[in-house]
Amino acid sequence: MQLKNWRWILGGAGFATLLLWPSGPVMAQDVKVGGLGYVQWGYQFNDTTAHASAFDLTRAYINVTANFGGGLATRITPDLFRDGNGALALRIKYAYAAYTPGKSPLTFKLGVIHTPWLDWEEHLWDYRMQGMMAVERAGYMTSADLGFGMDGAWAKQAVTMQIGAYNGEGYKGGLGDSRKDLMGRVSVRLLSTDDASSRGGLRLTAYGQYGKPTSGGERMRALGMVSYKTKQFTLAAEGGLATDSSVAAETPKTNGRLASGYGVFNIPNTKAAVLGRVDWWDPDKDTGGDQQTRLIGGVSYQLHEHLRLLADLDYVHYQSTPTPSQLASQFQGLFQIEFTF
Repeated sequence: MQLKNWRWILGGAGFATLLLWPSGPVMAQDVKVGGLGYVQWGYQFNDTTAHASAFDLTRAYINVTANFGGGLATRITPDLFRDGNGALALRIKYAYAAYTPGKSPLTFKLGVIHTPWLDWEEHLWDYRMQGMMAVERAGYMTSADLGFGMDGAWAKQAVTMQIGAYNGEGYKGGLGDSRKDLMGRVSVRLLSTDDASSRGGLRLTAYGQYGKPTSGGERMRALGMVSYKTKQFTLAAEGGLATDSSVAAETPKTNGRLASGYGVFNIPNTKAAVLGRVDWWDPDKDTGGDQQTRLIGGVSYQLHEHLRLLADLDYVHYQSTPTPSQLASQFQGLFQIEFTF
């Protein structure tokens, strides 16, 4: 693919814009277009009024990546999602330019980029099709945001890290104001296994975030995880703290806590796997009766290289009596598929 007299330059708000640049042709050595989609059928066992049973397209992505050589690469990912009114809408999930200096373990990114934790954990768990990770479901972070970041890997993925400065409002929010968030993650492999990837082996992983939300206040996150991954199974346990406050003098800090543990076992000599997960969340440790515990269990089958099936149950226990809407969705049966191209 030849782009004559054009280069990718990031415009305001992180969207990729094509601008005329009179410096000669730029050759994209490798351009790829791919996609990812999640479709599900869900049944709510406790919804005795509406008997909710629905098919849903929960998410669909189109990934366009280009490698221009010399360490320069770009990516744009539109995201098809269901908005608050139940209609399908389109937004930008990722849009950035990346540069890796020659022979450097570091890559620099600018635009709508990954935040350090969620993308890393989602690939460890490997079943984002089932639903959000605990920290995202609690509203403590999003998987992408506008900002500038750097990631790197050393000693054949034994140590990986990602740091960045972000607007802090997430890719779903607005630009915010002058206040920014600093985020960082580091993962260290303590013991090797037959999985030499960036998530493989026995690992300790830590994450920290400090920032100020729009209009002021404070936002802090701290997470720690121990994980063990081989080609046959994955085990992980994490714990986290979250502190939020606003500028209102009468509003005290909210101190949340969460913990999550999960496992995936790939049944030998088959394309099937069993998985289980427990998420515990306390939105405010100074408020009683608000804790939630989510239990997830299921069986998956890799029907094709580009198609995976998952049948699972999802149950939430509330410390206090659930509201009618919480009760209706408390216990769900789900049949989900993940397809790629």
